[in-house]
Amino acid sequence: MDSEAHNPMRDFLREHNIHEVECVIADMTGIARGKILPKDLFLTGEHMRLPKSVLLNTVHGEQPNNTPYVGSTDPDMICVPDPATIRVVPWATERVALVIHDCTNFDGSPVDLAPRSVLRQVLARYAERGWTPVVAPEMEFYLVARTTNPHEPLSPPTGRSGFTEQGRQSYSIDAVNDFDPFFLELSAFCKQHELGVETLIHEAGAGQMEINFTHGDALELADRVFLFKRAVRETALRHGIFATFMAKPMETEPGSAMHVHQSIVDADGRNIFSNDDGSESALFRHFIGGLERYVPPATLLFAPHVNSYRRLSRFQSAPMNVHWGYDNRTCGIRIPNSGPASRRVENRVPGVDVNPYLAMAATLACGFLGMVEGLEPPAPTPESAEHIHGDLPRNLEDAILQLRGCPALAEMLGPLFVQAFCEVKELEFATFSRVISSWEREHLMLLV
Repeated sequence: MDSEAHNPMRDFLREHNIHEVECVIADMTGIARGKILPKDLFLTGEHMRLPKSVLLNTVHGEQPNNTPYVGSTDPDMICVPDPATIRVVPWATERVALVIHDCTNFDGSPVDLAPRSVLRQVLARYAERGWTPVVAPEMEFYLVARTTNPHEPLSPPTGRSGFTEQGRQSYSIDAVNDFDPFFLELSAFCKQHELGVETLIHEAGAGQMEINFTHGDALELADRVFLFKRAVRETALRHGIFATFMAKPMETEPGSAMHVHQSIVDADGRNIFSNDDGSESALFRHFIGGLERYVPPATLLFAPHVNSYRRLSRFQSAPMNVHWGYDNRTCGIRIPNSGPASRRVENRVPGVDVNPYLAMAATLACGFLGMVEGLEPPAPTPESAEHIHGDLPRNLEDAILQLRGCPALAEMLGPLFVQAFCEVKELEFATFSRVISSWEREHLMLLV
């Protein structure tokens, strides 16, 4: 960046007296990677470089054979700051800013493996038709007691009262207030970090909370979710507890989801899910049809870890189907009660352990395919759908096979990305499969 030219990031750094800049990207897992640069070095215009292969890290820090995806020489990529994402890091002891970067090749083209590039590619398909997605995620997470032993089960933390939650406290105000110091600081951090958090509730599980975001642009919301996870974990550490975004952190408690509300507006800002007379449009039905058809093969993006499938089980407040219904929380696809201008579709399949860029890209890709293919959904489900299961993959290995076998999703998300993502997940599954669990030792060691 030209050191003499007017630049909004330069102005921001000067206005907030920033000393260092966190330059970050999200890898396929959603982990923040990057470098911390002194302000003056950031302003020289020499963009950050990282190996392309950093995008292929598994959650345990390994990589599959990356030669087919990045080449045999492990080359760099250029990370270009997005000025719209600059914000203050509120918990830093020094004056630190953060900027999310886009990953590009040296010729300026996007790196196909980068999750932010994948979402941008899907949004470009919408833009070609004059459509703009509007999304609003709901994020559940658990507060848990600190532990350094991964072999011990997690447990709820102790609140101000000195007690831990012993039962489920859905929508309890007092249960939330028991962690007032944590939430007051989190609220302040979210405001300073410009995350647009709207509401806070206590969810069903012991120590389980839910945060809703204001609706908006899909890329912006994915950025905010990416940053929010980090803000929650940092705040929890400052209060002597942990926060976890595992999909199913405790055996006897419900899992945690990231439900995504979606609508589409045209160039005039009108909701294309509604006709002029307020009735449901054909595109609304086709969007639902696309979710029903393509969410099962896209499940790997919505349930990306071995633990994710522990959440997707019967009678655990999580869907095992892609049926749809009006205000029906037992369906994977729910249509909330709303007026014509705010008519929307809620995808209830994603767990909170997703990479937000990839989950947003996948759900919007499914709906887009339904609209362009004219897919008609079956009749809505008026009764409980908890007894309906089998629509979704039952484990990570099954999900990998289904995504590999769906050329329509590969075309939307990028064939190279889909192939690489499946390889990353295959390596994670192979590593997990080598682990001998305590259940096996308890029930098999002396009995078989």
